[in-house]
Formats: sequence, C-alpha cells, structure tokens
Amino acid sequence: MALDELKSAVPDYAKDLKLNLGSVIGNSVLPQQQLWGTVLACAIATRSPIVLRELEPEAKANLSPEAYTAAKAAAAIMAMNNVYYRTRHLLSDPEYGNLRAGLRMNVIGNPGVEKVDFELWSLAVSAINGCGLCLDSHEQVLRKADVSRETIQEAFKIAAVLQAVGATLDAEKVLADNA
Repeated sequence: MALDELKSAVPDYAKDLKLNLGSVIGNSVLPQQQLWGTVLACAIATRSPIVLRELEPEAKANLSPEAYTAAKAAAAIMAMNNVYYRTRHLLSDPEYGNLRAGLRMNVIGNPGVEKVDFELWSLAVSAINGCGLCLDSHEQVLRKADVSRETIQEAFKIAAVLQAVGATLDAEKVLADNA
C-alpha cells in the first residue's frame, strides 16, 4: 500500500506527521470519493513529487474516472484562482475587487461530479495555497449545502498533513542528495 510506504519514508523526527498521515487518510470518516478526491487534489497542490507519486495510484484506484479527472481539475483551477483572488485581496487598493476577473472557470460550474465534492476539494487546495477569499467562498457554499463543519475540517486536516509531509520528504531528499 502506497500510504504505508509514504508513512515509512517520514523521518523519526517527524513522527507526529507519520501518525497524522495514517489518521487523516486511514481513519477518515469521509466517503471514499470525498476522501480520495481530497487526497489527490492536495497531493497535486503540495507540489511534492514524492507525495503525488505515492498517493496517486491509490487515489486512482478509489475514484471513478470522472472523480479522478475532477479532483485534478480542482487542483488546476484552484492553482490559478488562489493566486488571483489572494493577490486581489492582499492589494491595498479595494478597486481591484470591482474589476471583472476575465478568467475562465467553467469547471467550477460543471465539474463532472457532485458539486459538494468539488467544493470540498477546492477548499482543501485553497488551504494549501493560503487563499482566504477562496477558503471563505468554498466554505460558505459547503455550509449552504448542509455540509458539517467536521467534514470541512477533515478536508483541511488532510491538506495540512499532506503539505507538511511533502515539505518534510522533499527537504530530506535535498539533504540526502547534498550529503
């Protein structure tokens, strides 16, 4: 199992990450599609080749072809949106908020899977990319759809752990290559 291989690669000094990795994925209460879509979208968003290489096959095996594509689409569109909306929010001139974005985002309206699943994946990617506007927007859509705070928290816990595991393993690879 790739999850076990990923956990075994985590160094002893990051034991908490190893335990959290097993917990947030192995003991998740999310339905399979929400779980593995979140895992795949976040693995892509971490930009960690190690995390993506280890988790993608298991995600693919646990997702329908449509959900697999939609999770990748969530990571792709949020890579763009998180930069755009975070920048618009961080600029001190509020007039940027009145300008039309003019960026295509059709996949958000028609992701090919349940809207709630796509919104959850988008929220998790936004957590990794640090876009407060996108986090608020996706959280509001999820809450209006009666998604519990606990479910939303599951998604951003997965995001947090995968980001930390990716940063740790990528750093270890660089350090080993320099040794």
